[in-house]
Amino acid sequence: MKTAYKHWAALAQEIKDSGLWKTERIITTPQGAQIDTTATKGVINMCANNYLGLSNNEDIKKAAIEGIGRWGYGYSSVRFICGTSQLHKDLEEKLSNFLGMEDTILYSSCYDANGGLFETILTAEDAIISDELNHASIIDGVRLCKAMRYRYKNNNMEELENCLKDATEKGARIKAIVTDGVFSMDGTIADLVSVCDLADKYDAIVIVDDSHGVGVIGDNLKGAHEHCGVIERIDVMTGTLGKALGGSSGGYTTGKKAIIDILRQRSRTYLFSNTLSPIIASASIKVIDMIENDKELVGRIKENTAYFRKGLKEIGYDIIEGTHPIVPIMTYDEIKAGQLAEKMLEKGVYVIGFFFPVVPRGKARVRTQVSAAHTREQLDHALNAFKEAKAELGI
Repeated sequence: MKTAYKHWAALAQEIKDSGLWKTERIITTPQGAQIDTTATKGVINMCANNYLGLSNNEDIKKAAIEGIGRWGYGYSSVRFICGTSQLHKDLEEKLSNFLGMEDTILYSSCYDANGGLFETILTAEDAIISDELNHASIIDGVRLCKAMRYRYKNNNMEELENCLKDATEKGARIKAIVTDGVFSMDGTIADLVSVCDLADKYDAIVIVDDSHGVGVIGDNLKGAHEHCGVIERIDVMTGTLGKALGGSSGGYTTGKKAIIDILRQRSRTYLFSNTLSPIIASASIKVIDMIENDKELVGRIKENTAYFRKGLKEIGYDIIEGTHPIVPIMTYDEIKAGQLAEKMLEKGVYVIGFFFPVVPRGKARVRTQVSAAHTREQLDHALNAFKEAKAELGI
């Protein structure tokens, strides 16, 4: 065996021995509030990003079918050659109007949106200041950028201001603050009002990745910037079409037109990636139409979230406080997180344990996620299963 393969085999065994090995469960049905797996049938799904329950919606599937009928399966090209259809422009305009932004550019994923953002708009003359709990795609995107780098403690405005002061003293031309709108492991919402206040004070721009906010929070489900009342104060926002907005794939960057114009010219992940599939674009337009016209969606997701959070607290679980449908149940121990997830599957509830390297060591948890599609009976079943599992595992 070659040395390289011996090394990787040893590394894999080390991960298994530490209890951190991740096994993919295989789902045999469409995504939904209740699903089948190869191991267990009819389990309640409490860990999908299917916040509005639209992943298998009949109207959205119909829109996707109509889209492929009119526009075909794919465009076999990047956007600037021959991969831009009227459908793509319609979706970009639809997103801009829905989110209250000047312009939008589509990407194959939000990971690509973040990967192609920072190195395009910032250089060594500039500074980027990032929240410590930002998503991995932001971290990787920042690594590609030659700007001065700062990191501040999660939602800590004092540390953020200190970073801004230092960047100003060092003569940074452009100062960019970047934060998740909703921090995906904790379900907490960024203090965007304070972030924008500091940005105004220090002549900085504000960049928000709102993948877990758009379609989930805000009176009209526009996201964290609506929730915090700062829509007009955000310069750039990245997001995904693969969570609340139908659950397929695809991403976007939206914001000030001056920034979007530069991304169309220089963003490598845009210029060198195939255009978004017509299937996804057609369905995504339908999703936004549904969100704008069905005001019951926001009520259902809020009601279900409040009910589930209250139930877990009454059982005695240590959860991270908040109002978002992401509800982390903290075990702190990696082994316990894995055991709890397996025990819950036995009881008909699908959840996953999260541990290093997805979260820091000592911060292991089972991250649950509530959907507007969950019935009260399903939530009660899940809560009862969590109660039994807590007693059986001694959590």
